[in-house]
Amino acid sequence: MLTLHRCNHGTDSTIGADLEASTLPEGVVWIDLYDGTPAEIAFVERTTGLHVPSLAELSEIESSSRLYSEGTALYLSTPIVFRATAGDDPVSTPVGFVLSPERLITVRFEPIPVFAAMQDRVGKPEIVHGSAAGAFIAIVEALVDRMADVLEHVGADLDLVSHRIFRDNAARSGTRRPAREDADLRALLRRIGRGGDLASKIRDSLLGIGRIAPYVGSLAADWLPAEVKPHIETVRQDVASLSDYDMHLVSKVQLLLDATLGLINIEQNNIIKVLTVVSVVGVPPTLVASMYGMNFKHMPELDWAWGYPYGLALIVASAIGPLLWFKLRGWL
Repeated sequence: MLTLHRCNHGTDSTIGADLEASTLPEGVVWIDLYDGTPAEIAFVERTTGLHVPSLAELSEIESSSRLYSEGTALYLSTPIVFRATAGDDPVSTPVGFVLSPERLITVRFEPIPVFAAMQDRVGKPEIVHGSAAGAFIAIVEALVDRMADVLEHVGADLDLVSHRIFRDNAARSGTRRPAREDADLRALLRRIGRGGDLASKIRDSLLGIGRIAPYVGSLAADWLPAEVKPHIETVRQDVASLSDYDMHLVSKVQLLLDATLGLINIEQNNIIKVLTVVSVVGVPPTLVASMYGMNFKHMPELDWAWGYPYGLALIVASAIGPLLWFKLRGWL
């Protein structure tokens, strides 16, 4: 889908595109290509004289492939996280920016909410400077703000997990069924894993934007509007602070993961301990019963009137004895 945007305040910012036209409509500074068709890509390249990178080009991980220039045009790409809300599986998708003094082309292949929101804000002078660079920095700032919100959500969720692991479990472990406790621990592992996966993907996005901001600030310094340059420095500082916070979350994920696995090991050890106690307690009664189950003629107890109660009492005593020993040792 191809969408053209003006930054002329006071006019309709979003306009349609005639794919047969040889020039762009007047005033267009931002061209948004969402999973563009061959006809739309050919129209953009014909009317702007700029190359539209493909999905394979945007997916390259080398810095030289993600950041390069051709004349005054800058070609930039970075992975961006989307579907980062609760209940969804976070996914990264490459996003490309082609920035020139006159035009901004964004190339994406997934429905990233930030771009939909920017389409409604691009015509507001208090938000977006009326230039290609202004539209570019507004989109980047919105992406950084979105990632900050997601990191705040991840941090809050990890705080809840930490409370359940280090506070709640100690108080309720003796009153809950083992099966229910195991199910809760598995659910905690999934939450921790999702938080770690999301933090890792956001770090990739932050690294990409952290490289883009100084690259644009240095190579486009001659034609960047003066109003846009302070925003580039602000983005750089925001990315640096978010990267530090993301590292803190990754460390916390590792701590919670180790703690949860430790609790799982404790639960498993408790189960093994119970099985061990039961098996050991059952050995003496089995020995007594097997001994008196032998059919020898001259067994002294065979002719006793109280031989049977005596055998039962001996079996019970041989079972109680190990239990008392385990209790004194603190195993029960």
